[in-house]
Amino acid sequence: MAKFKRSKLELIHPNAAGIDIGSASHFVAVPPDRDNKPVREFKSFTADLNGLADWLEACEIDTVAMESTGVYWIPLYELLESRGLTVYLVNARHVRNVSGRKSDVLDCQWLQQLMSFGLLSGAFRPKDEICALRAISRQRDMLIRYQARHVQHMQKALAQMNIQLANVISDIVGETGQKIVRAIITGERDGHILANLKSNRIRAGKDEIEKSLVGNWREEHLFALKQAMSLYDAYSERLTECDRQLETMLAALQVHKVEICQKKRRSNVKNAPKFDLRAHLIGMCGVDLTRIDGIEVTTAMKVLSEVGADMSRFKSAKQFASWLGLCPGTKISGGKVLSGASKRTANRAAQALRMAAVSLKSSQSALGAYYRRLCGRLDKAKAITATAHKLARLIYTMLTKGTEYVDKGQEYYEERYRQRVLHHLTVRARKLGFNLTPVPEAT
Repeated sequence: MAKFKRSKLELIHPNAAGIDIGSASHFVAVPPDRDNKPVREFKSFTADLNGLADWLEACEIDTVAMESTGVYWIPLYELLESRGLTVYLVNARHVRNVSGRKSDVLDCQWLQQLMSFGLLSGAFRPKDEICALRAISRQRDMLIRYQARHVQHMQKALAQMNIQLANVISDIVGETGQKIVRAIITGERDGHILANLKSNRIRAGKDEIEKSLVGNWREEHLFALKQAMSLYDAYSERLTECDRQLETMLAALQVHKVEICQKKRRSNVKNAPKFDLRAHLIGMCGVDLTRIDGIEVTTAMKVLSEVGADMSRFKSAKQFASWLGLCPGTKISGGKVLSGASKRTANRAAQALRMAAVSLKSSQSALGAYYRRLCGRLDKAKAITATAHKLARLIYTMLTKGTEYVDKGQEYYEERYRQRVLHHLTVRARKLGFNLTPVPEAT
């Protein structure tokens, strides 16, 4: 009987270092033969970070692994990259040490060992210009969330005075809602005068609106209403500044000539930027992602600001979907599949694609039919993830091949699905010794 030979780990990165990131200081480990003191602590001040980089260069380090701890890693990551070092940003959950061996010194040494044997994979980080675009896009999303809180404060103040405006118009910060609320803040209390401010697009009649504006006008709630509207306006100004910054940054990323031959289906996207975002995105990636049903211009912006238009980092659509956390997981033990659930992730692009999948519920398109069919045989969460996975593959194909998406319609999809089911039934019937015979249509 042949003896089993224990395989030895091959040294992949002999010049690797490991860094344990902290808020106040960083612990750095290099190979033991590079310095008399192979583990050192550096403060997080800029001068100390430069000293850290100088020490790594003196130790002839060319590869560095560090944990993605909060946002503390960003200054050091950018500094080391500017010095020409290859930096691997690793997930802390993937590099856990043996239980009972937890300290800053041991953590950085463990990272250095894993990196030297090539056992770590770096997280995806787009190019600098995409990182800058991503930062402004996330800032804009944060401002929208904060602004929405003050809309809730306005609704609360009105409800406490029994002003039922929110029950007769859908949006109190729309055209009609803002006119009425601002008139209330300036001192108008006559329901008839306030009701005359309504737009012709409001379904509710003037009498109903006037009835909803009868309440108990208390000074403390009017004060809260005034402050909420003031803060809402302040965030609106900040959003306008963000839009100008986004437009400037997107203009610098234009690499394709914009030719919009067909009109996009009409869609009123709330909180969309005030400039032609769709044209800028087409100029950035060369294709119109909003041609995909369910992908609005804000969804396309979220995906491109998180990933960029360059898909070369992902070898296939499967790898792209895996990075998004939209592919089935693998959990097998004892020859049995225990679970196929997709991994939990806070990926913003994946969240945007899931929201896009939900919007296909009533779409009369091939993707809409696909989503409804999945909802019929799976629970809703799985159907949403599977549809988001399909959207991700379509986006990957468009960005890599430069081809536009063409929807063939719900009828085409349903007919293809019918033919596929019929083929499987025919094959199964033959295996059982039967033939399928179509039922003649009734005359």
